[in-house]
Amino acid sequence: MIKITVDASKKYDCIIEKGSLNKVGEYAKNLGLSGKACIISDSNVAPIYSGKVRASLESAGFFVCEYIFPAGEASKNATTFIDILEFLSSNHFTRKDTLFALGGGVTGDLTGFCSATYMRGINFVQIPTSLLASVDSSVGGKTAIDLQGGKNLAGAFYQPEIVIFDPDVLETLSDECFSDGMGEVIKYAVIRGEGLEELLENPDKNLEEIIARCITIKRDIVNEDEFEGGVRRILNFGHTAGHAVEKLMNFSLSHGACVAIGMCIITRAWEKRGLCEKGTYNKLCAMLNEFSLPKDTSLTAEELLEVSKNDKKAESNGINIVVPLCMGKCDVVKVSMEELLNIYKEGLE
Repeated sequence: MIKITVDASKKYDCIIEKGSLNKVGEYAKNLGLSGKACIISDSNVAPIYSGKVRASLESAGFFVCEYIFPAGEASKNATTFIDILEFLSSNHFTRKDTLFALGGGVTGDLTGFCSATYMRGINFVQIPTSLLASVDSSVGGKTAIDLQGGKNLAGAFYQPEIVIFDPDVLETLSDECFSDGMGEVIKYAVIRGEGLEELLENPDKNLEEIIARCITIKRDIVNEDEFEGGVRRILNFGHTAGHAVEKLMNFSLSHGACVAIGMCIITRAWEKRGLCEKGTYNKLCAMLNEFSLPKDTSLTAEELLEVSKNDKKAESNGINIVVPLCMGKCDVVKVSMEELLNIYKEGLE
């Protein structure tokens, strides 16, 4: 068992432990949680894992109900958000009760935002079941839903009571879902290093250490800048262009794949300008190739720019983008929308 303590505004632990799905109730009870529990999950994950979590919660004395929504990014919207709030209200949930997010990034983001807003704040527990969610979205307190204008445009910073990750769930992931998570892992290797490039040479052997290393990197960044006013922005490496690709492809490409494309666009452009250590792009490509992640898109710079204008990082006088300086080091620079168009053009050539 690996325990990583996060101190951002509310001290909580991230637990990495085989078999921990059967101990969710025990962990929750030890935190002083009790009363009603709502397991929120999607139509792919719930049939596989909700039974274990429900049994664990009931054995710990919780009254359990479940809300299951159709799997996919398309469900991370205002309609599902309101439906969940109405479900909680109709089941008489109070501020003393708890939501349990059982699933990937969509489930965690959606449940977290519901937790932040229902009765102005209710307890919630993150139980990630994907590699991507375990290393990224379940940690740090960012919660959100998508709007028609773009991804994650409505949300809140709201920390969970605990994050419980059972590595056994990775055995049921498809190769595509595993690679999806590796897109975010590679992001951490570029922005902070911490030996991840070497660990990724043997991911099967080093998987739990890779996950722990990623969580620790994010923990340290979030503790320094919980509300994304400074250094936390580097966690968005690859995401400005990546989110644009996601939306333009109607979410037919996974988040990790889109982030991979976004990282390549920015790294290629920055290295061409001589602002990034030579060879960084090739090192990034080598890692992406290892997990069959894409590096290119047929979308145009103009198409990407139009979506990026609605990015949550955009400001009236430009947009903050994350640029690589070398492997393990990134910076945040503000550019105009006209300059972003040029960057996209250079990165797509």
